[in-house]
Amino acid sequence: MLARKSIIPEEYVLARIAAENLRKPRIRDRPRKARFIAKNGACNLAHKNIREQGRFLQDIFTTLVDLKWRHTLVIFTMSFLCSWLLFAMMWWLVAFAHGDMDPSTENTMNSTKWTPCVTCVRSFTSAFLFSIEVQVTIGFGGRMMTEECPLAITVLILQNIVGLIINAVMLGCIFMKTAQAHRRAETLIFSRQAVIAVRNGKLCFMFRVGDLRKSMIISASVRIQVVRKTTTPEGEVIPIHQVDIPVDNPIESNNIFLVAPLIICHVIDKRSPLYDISAADLALQDLELIVILEGVVETTGITTQARTSYIAEEILWGHRFVPIVTEEEGVYAVDYSKFGNTVKVAAPRCSARELDEKPSILIQTLQKSELSHQNSLRKRNSMRRNNSIRRSNSMRRTNPSLIVPKVQFITPEGSQSASET
Repeated sequence: MLARKSIIPEEYVLARIAAENLRKPRIRDRPRKARFIAKNGACNLAHKNIREQGRFLQDIFTTLVDLKWRHTLVIFTMSFLCSWLLFAMMWWLVAFAHGDMDPSTENTMNSTKWTPCVTCVRSFTSAFLFSIEVQVTIGFGGRMMTEECPLAITVLILQNIVGLIINAVMLGCIFMKTAQAHRRAETLIFSRQAVIAVRNGKLCFMFRVGDLRKSMIISASVRIQVVRKTTTPEGEVIPIHQVDIPVDNPIESNNIFLVAPLIICHVIDKRSPLYDISAADLALQDLELIVILEGVVETTGITTQARTSYIAEEILWGHRFVPIVTEEEGVYAVDYSKFGNTVKVAAPRCSARELDEKPSILIQTLQKSELSHQNSLRKRNSMRRNNSIRRSNSMRRTNPSLIVPKVQFITPEGSQSASET
């Protein structure tokens, strides 16, 4: 508005706006892709528009185990309560049909030999209490069944069978929920970040895995998959394309002995999807490396699986994990406070393909690293020497007793000379 009224020249306004834009640059971050597997191992996947809901009821036991705890407890309570009410109604009908509810039968029972189907069942409340006593096998002695009614014997057998089925299903469901395999996987930990460094002359992708419990995982195996969005030559887009990558293991099998934290290594060779990726290209890659650890729990015999994933931002190029296992008084001690700590090491910034084509790159990188290490040692030694000299000079200035007095020497010719020692 001021520019239109010619109070401030228009070119000055444009220059000021440009200067403000230069002072406050607008940075547009690349949109982050959703993870397929979260760091805690949960699958980031939502199932929608499932029309065949009846398939879940065909496997009712697995459905009950997969439910949340609050839903399981509600179903557990309602199943027993509904069964008690159902059979209480049946016992009440049996007693009503036999005439046990008629008030006149009470005098008949005292005068003649009248036998009811169930003693002391004269209302729905007493029938409900008798139903609970039958199903949970509690006998208080006040209410009991007689031989008068064959129908009552049939109801007793039916209620016992139904009660056993409910007990088996619900107690088994609760046991499976408390002893689920993923509960054991909570104590299997992975390093928050993965590294890429040189090992045995090859670029390797490495991460650390450990077990916090003393009970071991038997026949533990590790698998690594790369998940990325790919497009086939025919134009088909595969949003979740999974590629298995091998794990470097000196043993022919893929099993590991997870008695202490281990560093799992994947050699980046021609078979690896990371073969053409350099350090500069890594930040631009839209990939996710999924790590799966499977094994059998030693105490329960249940197969468990722990999962995690690493995206490009969580992979450190030119780093190495610090050692955390030390021997102390004949016992190997593991310091989990340094579980994910890394140190920077010399590593070529090129891809594994370029390193295979030009092996001299690795030699040059190691030589530069050695020279820089020697220079840093020299600087450190010189700094220590200078600091020690300065410290000694400052001590001489501050403490007069350390000053050496002058001593005069007499030569044979009789001349005197003074020197400071």
